[in-house]
Amino acid sequence: MTKKIVVTGIGASSPIGGTAPESWDALLRGESGARALDYEWVEQYDLPVRFAAEAKVRPSEVLERPVAKRLDPSSQFALIAAQEAFADAGSPDVDSERLGVDWATGIGGLWSLLDAWDTLREKGPRRVMPLTVPMLMPNAPAAAVSMHFEARAYARTVASACASSTESLVNAYEHLQAGLADVVVAGGSESTIHPITLAAFSSMQALSKRNDDPANASRPYDTARDGFVMGEGAAALVLETEEHALARGAKIYAEIAGGGVTADSYHITAPEPEGKGASRAVRLALEAAGATPDEVTHINAHATSTPVGDIAEYTALHRVFGDRVREIPVSATKASTGHLLGGTGALEAVFAVLAVQHRLAPPTINLAEQDPEIPLAVSTEAQPLGDGPQLAISNSFGFGGHNAVVAIRSV
Repeated sequence: MTKKIVVTGIGASSPIGGTAPESWDALLRGESGARALDYEWVEQYDLPVRFAAEAKVRPSEVLERPVAKRLDPSSQFALIAAQEAFADAGSPDVDSERLGVDWATGIGGLWSLLDAWDTLREKGPRRVMPLTVPMLMPNAPAAAVSMHFEARAYARTVASACASSTESLVNAYEHLQAGLADVVVAGGSESTIHPITLAAFSSMQALSKRNDDPANASRPYDTARDGFVMGEGAAALVLETEEHALARGAKIYAEIAGGGVTADSYHITAPEPEGKGASRAVRLALEAAGATPDEVTHINAHATSTPVGDIAEYTALHRVFGDRVREIPVSATKASTGHLLGGTGALEAVFAVLAVQHRLAPPTINLAEQDPEIPLAVSTEAQPLGDGPQLAISNSFGFGGHNAVVAIRSV
């Protein structure tokens, strides 16, 4: 029998807010998290891109120093978002063997790895930190979250590039359906605003080069879009069965109604141009939700602001919704937050949860002239969704051809 899986807690540390409510409020105000980078290495390496969307609140302002120094920034952000979500859920009193963690990252502990490499070259092997490997491994954020909450059901990690944390939410949904846990902390984190990633993404022409105007650089669907803006941070959601949530008197934000995961098997970076894999992920999510495309009232799009990617997503959506895709309110929230890579899906799921709860699609900023090849219903202002039942989908697509979609229903 299919169980109803609900969201009882949310947390986020993003480029536009130190918490989930702060991030949502800033999103509705149309704020941008992109700013010029004021670091010596920007000039040292003469980087072609000199801005990014750093987290608004640094982990050092939240975590105690002894805790932070043992964790890579990706794990620091994970712990901050997970703690907020768990507290928001009422800190459920659950048996440790019935508490699980489904976490995600796209790259992992990049700073720990490259800082250790610099130390090795400059000071020798004896000065390399003993905790380097535990800090750089991709499962470190999941481990940090599970150890903090003594979650012993399982602690699993997804690394599917930019689809990672949406896939972690789909996994959490399936793990709860399978009875592997009563409560799951799910989400994703990333902290890779580093000269190597900025240089590498720039070399492949993936990043916007609007150094003179960072706040307006991420322009999903705009005719002048020229690439994405690197972001960092984390988001977390506490999921549980409705039966379990009601039994403990928890507040419920929304229902995670289903999820879909597919692979393009087409190209390591380019999306499959006909949208076959991405559209199938949407259909699988709706099938799991017991819903039809006609029931969808809101889309939080992947919408990275790349010339090719935005069109590819529209093609996939059109395969599912036909011409109705021109009527469904679409939000492209990376315009405000930048692209958190492995953390972006979880953050956008938080936004989609709040959108169906408040029946309000958040605005898409920086859209001056919409690309005529992408005729979506994108609003530059917050758009009411109506009083009736709401069903949103949140899309994430990543390098390697990874596609993940989660369906979220109002309660």
